[in-house]
Amino acid sequence: MSAGQVDAARWIETRFARGKVPPFSFVYGDKSSKSLLPGWNYSMKRLPGDDPDVVKYLYTYTERPSGLKVECFVTGFPAFDAVEWVLHFTNTGKSDSRVLEQVKVVDLDMQAPAAGDFTLYYADGNHISKEDFHPRTTVLSTTEPFRMAPEGGRSSQGDFLPFFNLTAPSGKEGVVVGIGWTGMWYADLTKTGDRGATLVSGMKTMRLYLHPDESIRTPSISLMFWNGDDRMAGHNRFRRFVLAHHTRKVGGQMQKYPLCSGFNYRDPAPCTEYSCLTADWAIAMVKRYKQFELVPEVFWLDAGWHTGAADYKNGKSWANTTGNWTVDTTRFPDGLKPVADAVHETGAKFMVWFEPERVIKGTQWAVEHPDWMLDLPSEPDGTYLLFDLGNKEAREWLCRYIGDLIEQNGIDYYRQDFNMEPDKYWAAHDEAGRTGMKEIRHVEGLYAFWDYLLERFPGLLIDNCASGGRRLDLETTSRSAPLWRSDYYHYDDPDGYQGHTYGLNFFLPIHGTGILQTDEYSFRSSISSALIYNWKITEPGVSFLDMQERVKEYQEVRDYYYEDYYPLTGCEDLTRDNIWLAYQLNRPSDGTGIVVAFRRAANPDGSITVRLSGLDAAKRYDVRNRDTGESVVKTGAELASGFELTLAEPKSSLLLQYKPAE
Repeated sequence: MSAGQVDAARWIETRFARGKVPPFSFVYGDKSSKSLLPGWNYSMKRLPGDDPDVVKYLYTYTERPSGLKVECFVTGFPAFDAVEWVLHFTNTGKSDSRVLEQVKVVDLDMQAPAAGDFTLYYADGNHISKEDFHPRTTVLSTTEPFRMAPEGGRSSQGDFLPFFNLTAPSGKEGVVVGIGWTGMWYADLTKTGDRGATLVSGMKTMRLYLHPDESIRTPSISLMFWNGDDRMAGHNRFRRFVLAHHTRKVGGQMQKYPLCSGFNYRDPAPCTEYSCLTADWAIAMVKRYKQFELVPEVFWLDAGWHTGAADYKNGKSWANTTGNWTVDTTRFPDGLKPVADAVHETGAKFMVWFEPERVIKGTQWAVEHPDWMLDLPSEPDGTYLLFDLGNKEAREWLCRYIGDLIEQNGIDYYRQDFNMEPDKYWAAHDEAGRTGMKEIRHVEGLYAFWDYLLERFPGLLIDNCASGGRRLDLETTSRSAPLWRSDYYHYDDPDGYQGHTYGLNFFLPIHGTGILQTDEYSFRSSISSALIYNWKITEPGVSFLDMQERVKEYQEVRDYYYEDYYPLTGCEDLTRDNIWLAYQLNRPSDGTGIVVAFRRAANPDGSITVRLSGLDAAKRYDVRNRDTGESVVKTGAELASGFELTLAEPKSSLLLQYKPAE
């Protein structure tokens, strides 16, 4: 498994060579592909590409004389010792295919150099709780498979994030796995023998046949091999890999996601989100932020701008009027364009919230396009419909409709929410004998929709929200980022936000959340590579000077969240209020970095010793406390062997910045 021994191109050409059993499998007509594929037609083609750091191949296996065709699109990333692939199945025959099932997109045996147990480092998905993205560890010490899968049809809802690091017994090599499927994926990891482990992954539920000329795609799989001093070498290489090859590019450049603000969120009570916002008020808020030098990079208009959302006297809100996708002309008589114009005059961008997949019964889309909606026969009194992205006519209409709304209203960035569980809708509408087809078509449709928007608007960024971060996977990460990673709304509990940052940073470098307070402890608990400040500068008793200082601090440190990450206080229960939590972000290119630390409210200890990583042992570093201005010079070896962090008061924070000493 050693990363130093994995040449991506050679690995691909060897594993997928003629006569070899490829690292995927399936059952077709009750027969295993391992016995079938040697008798099928085989071809290999090297595909062209415009990235010199990427190699691409197409491997094709076709049943003779005519029938099922399996196309495996494989990509290699030699600089990262990474390989990825996705399968496409096509029925080239003139009648329905035989049953296709048990499709394991990856079916791979791995052997470590020495005997022992593999360790799996993974993370919780999103529960809308304090435990979201909590880092977890399990040892594969028995032959019982360890299964991971999401809940509800959203790829990171529940106990598992579809990214994990499988580490060999030595602890110094392994493979980071990423799964790309915005639906019900699964992954099984099993110990085999004294030094082996098996990885299989695919769709959780799939058993179907294909009509003539019909094609489907599968989840995608990414394997990035690594070696180093410990497992953080793998995590940091994967973070860099995500930034290089799975992050939105504009003009060929990786895009950093923005510092955002809004328009007095949920103001006035009891209005929800922006259901009481008017054009005049929004424009006034933009001017207000400019007056106090608090203009963000993006003004974020969240839920509530659409028709019907303001009818609170009749029990309406943003949440029960989705499907009315027209601008509320009572509050925005000229659409959203005047707000966009005011935003653009400040030099900022304009982002607007949409939720096109969840349609409420009785709304415009439900009435005008009933054939495009999936209902639940088992819940006739339910209020939700699912927009059928698997319906080509519906999807193409949606692309044009949302695209035109973006263009007509001067919208720069697109935010997509999804507050429902689609799996039961898919299952209810699968044809007999075609289990999984509705899910496949919906997921394919989602990717096609987003790809359309990204192509039509070359400068567009997509904010991926699904009740927070419940749709995080390799495919969505390649097209979007979660600027609101959790709907855990307890702003009076910044400890939860600390834990979210701490856990998600192991795998994904780009994500964000909100902040309402301006105190250092709360603010630093929310900062990551992106951030939205929901400060209400119109309220008495709020200091805009504090806001300016927080923004200044964020601008100083935000770039480090795109660099190498090191947890400093372990991965035990991060939800406790009696612990220290600290982490380091290090920039290898210039040796600078930051340390962020929190002493929680019930912690009795005024200090803790941590060990920094990624530093040159022989170099001297100037370590400065941003709050006090005090600094100390230490060698890299001293910082790595033990460095004391001190906070005199509980519920306080520390921000250190270090650089090579002159």
